[in-house]
Amino acid sequence: MKAQSDSTPSIPHYDPHLIPAETIAREAREGANFGHIEHDNPADREHIHIRDGYTIDQEGLINNYAVEPEMYISEPGDLKEQELERKAERLHLLQDLSEDEEGKLTMEHDWRHKGSGLI
Repeated sequence: MKAQSDSTPSIPHYDPHLIPAETIAREAREGANFGHIEHDNPADREHIHIRDGYTIDQEGLINNYAVEPEMYISEPGDLKEQELERKAERLHLLQDLSEDEEGKLTMEHDWRHKGSGLI
């Protein structure tokens, strides 16, 4: 390991004074691309944006998170519209369940909701 006296957060290590040998080797091997990858051009409509949802830790390792790209949807923006529709439907359901149901219970029938479905 190599001793390091500078403790700025941009240095790729967890310990403020030591840099692991494998991190130094990766930095030498990758050069200017160490710790990041080039970003997709958002203006390019032909390119599939597959690099959304990643982070880079202090050692320069990439952590990918599952992000469903819009390429699986019929038209761009459909996924957001569906999510907004689900939120509106859930809000409507919660408002219905919170209403006063006085008078809906009779000797013949129970017209109240059977459960909220809430956890």
